[in-house]
Amino acid sequence: MTPAPSSTMERAAPPTALLPQAYAAYARHARALRTPLSALLAQELRLPAHEALARCASALRMPSFSSADLQACQPAFDLLAFADAERLQVVLVRTAAGDLRLALDDPFDGELVDRIEARIAAPFALALTPVDEIRAYLKRHEGALRAVETELPHLARGGESETTQVQELTLGRIAENDNPVVRLVNSLLYDALKVEASDVHLECDAHGMAIKYRVDGVLDAVGRIDDRATTEQVVSRIKVLADLDIAERRVPQDGRFLVRADARDIDLRVSIMPSVHGEDAVLRILDKKRLADEQRGLRFESLGFDATTITRLRSLSRLPYGMLLVTGPTGSGKTTTLYAALTEVNTGRDKIVTIEDPVEYQLGGIVQIPVNEKRGLTFSRGLRSILRHDPDKIMVGEIRDGETAQIAVQAALTGHLVFTTVHANSVFDVIGRMLHIGVDPFNLVAALNGIVAQRLVRINCPHCLVEYAPDLSMLGATERAQLEGRTLRHGRGCGHCRGTGYRGRRAIAEILALNDTLRELILARESIAEVKAAARARGLRSMREAGLALVLEGATTIDELERITFGEDADAA
Repeated sequence: MTPAPSSTMERAAPPTALLPQAYAAYARHARALRTPLSALLAQELRLPAHEALARCASALRMPSFSSADLQACQPAFDLLAFADAERLQVVLVRTAAGDLRLALDDPFDGELVDRIEARIAAPFALALTPVDEIRAYLKRHEGALRAVETELPHLARGGESETTQVQELTLGRIAENDNPVVRLVNSLLYDALKVEASDVHLECDAHGMAIKYRVDGVLDAVGRIDDRATTEQVVSRIKVLADLDIAERRVPQDGRFLVRADARDIDLRVSIMPSVHGEDAVLRILDKKRLADEQRGLRFESLGFDATTITRLRSLSRLPYGMLLVTGPTGSGKTTTLYAALTEVNTGRDKIVTIEDPVEYQLGGIVQIPVNEKRGLTFSRGLRSILRHDPDKIMVGEIRDGETAQIAVQAALTGHLVFTTVHANSVFDVIGRMLHIGVDPFNLVAALNGIVAQRLVRINCPHCLVEYAPDLSMLGATERAQLEGRTLRHGRGCGHCRGTGYRGRRAIAEILALNDTLRELILARESIAEVKAAARARGLRSMREAGLALVLEGATTIDELERITFGEDADAA
């Protein structure tokens, strides 16, 4: 081990009267209690853990890492493996300057340092870091991936993909399989379920394939395969599981397959897309048991909507006929909102029928029909059949074409209550979208009860919530006036949130409830500005304003607000 050179990341800790001997005594006491030194110092000095450990670092003339310092470094898992780092609660990192640092909580644990020195040939220096920060860093880099990590080194050997369907995802089953590509695919799925990812993205490039998980709506790179032959085998394996044509590489293909993990069924929707460097794959994960558990308590409140939004949603959901449209980008929770609406209006006295692609939640007392385009069961064909079964309420999973839109509008005009979704960016864009695909304007405004546009906002992790002072210069004058002088909060990053500072999501929405004035403006093809002004006079609150309310609550951050509602100008609304 070499002395630590000067670095921009080395923190000058606050002055302290404690001598190194005193900190050594604290360290011995902490080990006796089996508690981290940072936690004991925080308790004794009545300081946050990172500040208390920084004082210890100053007394020892050693550098300390803050959470930001650590996140700015790259892990050196090639020298100290992820599994060893997690077991020892330390992490070896490379700074921007290329220096090696061993981030650890207790510098007095000589036995630990000696073991790591014996294992690592390269010179490194110590940097004191609270163990919670180390855990957060390891969580963030969990894609070095516990199961996948063990498989990537073996992939150079290649191997033929098997045709046997995946039956069970456990670490034991993964290790038993002799085929490295099969093990890798199973490992990808296992780890994705473990971190509660909604999607797995496999993206080909000139050198191999990047592996990414989408967690809480944000993509996180977790590993890569630097071998073109192996990437082709991985895609072929996924095609086999999804019953797709492995010889066809020129056109997109869609499929699905089923796996079991922890005694629960997991549906995976597969989309294969040709790209410049090969074929990219996206796997959408649908955990039936988790969804079923969520469904039991599926109400508007469980989605995180505020009280005003819930009142308006309930009012629109309980109308006797007409159409409620929910819009937003992919993954914004549109279908979940409609499921919540169906759950709340399902009294048992009405016949409710849905047509979906796929059926994500299984709702008791409701007839649910899955789209099967290979067999000719499309949204439009299924919707025609549904109308012959005398339904009271209908849910159409998505309006994709003019034919489906026309049938849904006619159903809403003939005494049915229709719930459906369409892809658009705002409530006002929906109108243009529906007219563009050929819906008659008069029929549209007559059928529409209301339009809901929504987004999912990441929520601050409650375990590492601290006050902060964000840069407000990016905001408009009205928003700055609302936020200046207010106490704002964000998540610092911890093991509970995988170092991101966020844990979980809440829905925000803007709701346009149509009245005669708005209908006349739309039929007259008045400007969007006039329609917006009339809507705001009737109480429309933009998504930007809903998100800003969460910031003021301390539930989320300005950065997340900008990410979700970019381009939404509250001042101009």
